[in-house]
Amino acid sequence: MTGKAAALDETSLFQPYETAAAVLVAVSGGPDSMALLALAARWGKTPGRPRIEAATVDHGLREGSRSEAEGVARAAAALGVPHHLLTWTGPKPSTRLQERAREARYALLDACAARIGASVLLTAHHADDQAETILFRLTRGSGVAGLAGMARETRRGNLVHGRPLLGVGKAGLVAFCEAEGISFVTDPSNSDPRFARTGLRRLTEVLAAAGLGRDGLLRLGARAARAEAALADCARLRLDFPGAETGEGLYRANISALREAPPEFLVRLLSREIARLRPDGAPPRLDRAEALAARLAAALGTGAGLGASLGGMVARLDKKGVLTLSPEPPRLSRVHRQRSL
Repeated sequence: MTGKAAALDETSLFQPYETAAAVLVAVSGGPDSMALLALAARWGKTPGRPRIEAATVDHGLREGSRSEAEGVARAAAALGVPHHLLTWTGPKPSTRLQERAREARYALLDACAARIGASVLLTAHHADDQAETILFRLTRGSGVAGLAGMARETRRGNLVHGRPLLGVGKAGLVAFCEAEGISFVTDPSNSDPRFARTGLRRLTEVLAAAGLGRDGLLRLGARAARAEAALADCARLRLDFPGAETGEGLYRANISALREAPPEFLVRLLSREIARLRPDGAPPRLDRAEALAARLAAALGTGAGLGASLGGMVARLDKKGVLTLSPEPPRLSRVHRQRSL
């Protein structure tokens, strides 16, 4: 999809959400989310389509944020869309501010979606955001899955998080707002040098001048996504062990068949099962999963046992090649913690 306003067709953008119970649109007030709100409101007017509601999170991090959120509420009302103003309350962290603000934002949005009976949450991530995400992960040595960028849909419990504008450039969204007479605000934090994303945007400009622009990063992401799909499909077949126990709080299987396999299968097994076992559903850090996978591979090769911890789980490999993953006890001994990864 091009960056031109004329390419914004709400029928195709929102078609995947036709059967949603209701749709909650996250709106910050910027051109991206204001365009998303207007398009969703237009789409939702057709009889039989899901109910559309909107929500804005006031993080309370800068002067004027409340009045901006109230402005979004007025714009939503003019479109006939119910609006929810959500507030991040309590003391704000002094470190990792953007990361923690993001966590708080999604917690508030998810809770709002549950209250109103919405099965879909839509955010206005666009093609420029996708390219920036791919570059961000590239600079941090991400694996193939990370380089694929953001998925068009992710699931958190019963909620589908959709990103219908991933194929649209920011310029096209700004052009749409200008053509439709939609007011929007500009977040000054986007140019705040304290935040890593600001430096990344400057790097993006340098790379674009050298020939690695947005389209090149998006091609990299698409190819990484294709490779990841193939690897994931192969891993599903290779990691289906006969007699494996995959109950709540437990994974146990004889993984001796991986003795001669590429280490990537062990990394994926650890990441998959630890994410399944953890209450937050988050996989362990990739570098730590890789380190434990290397130790497991060495132990499998020599027929040795192994005990370690990773991502809040205890991993035990016996001499027969049986791997057990289970939650750490409430208090690990100091010696065990010193051994853990």
